[in-house]
Amino acid sequence: MTPTSPFRVVVLASGGGTNLQAVLDQLHGRGEVEVVGVGSDKPAAYALERATAAKVPTAVFPRDEYEDREARDAAMADWIESTGAELVALAGYMQLVSASFVERFRGQIVNVHPALLPSFPGLDAIGQALEQGVKVTGVTVHFVDEGTDTGPVIIQRAVEVPANWDREELEVAIHAIEHEIYPEAIGMIARGEVKIADDEPRKVIVTQTRGK
Repeated sequence: MTPTSPFRVVVLASGGGTNLQAVLDQLHGRGEVEVVGVGSDKPAAYALERATAAKVPTAVFPRDEYEDREARDAAMADWIESTGAELVALAGYMQLVSASFVERFRGQIVNVHPALLPSFPGLDAIGQALEQGVKVTGVTVHFVDEGTDTGPVIIQRAVEVPANWDREELEVAIHAIEHEIYPEAIGMIARGEVKIADDEPRKVIVTQTRGK
C-alpha cells in the first residue's frame, strides 16, 4: 500500500510569524502536513527566518516591485502553484489579496482573525473589542473570500476580556488561542474533516475523525 503524501501548505506572512511557528511546531514534518513554502511581502519579515530555520523554501513579493496588486498576486499565485500546495494559510499577512487570487484558490485559502467574526472585522480587532466594552471576544479561523474577514467560519474560540481592560493581557490570551486553533483547523482540513456546504456557502460542515 502506497503511503499517503503529506498535505501541502503554503503560509503567507508579513511580520514575526508566530502563527507560522505554531504550524511548524505542531504540524510540519510529522507525516500529515508539510509546509512547502513561506511567502511574504516584506523582505525583512522574521517569518522568513523562521521558515529558513525549518528548512522551508521562501519567496518574497514586495508590493513596489510590481505594477499593481493584481500583478503581484499573479506572480505569488504562480509560485504557490509551483509548490503543489493544497492550502494557502494567511498568518499575519498584511496585504489584501485580490479577487482574482481568491478565485484561483477558491475554498483553499484560510485566515486566523483575533475576534469572533462577524464582530470586529478588519484592522485592530482587539482595539475594537476594547473600545466597544465587550466582556468576551475570541479567535476565528475562516475561509477567505473577496470580502474583509467575511469568509465561512471553520472554528471559533472565545476569550474573556480582562476585568481591568488590559490590552497587553488580552493580546497574550488571544495569541495563545490563535496558536492552538490555527494548527488545529489546518490539521482538520488536511484530514478532509472540513467542507463548505454545497447548498449554503456560508456554512462549513466539520466532521472530526479523531480527538484533538
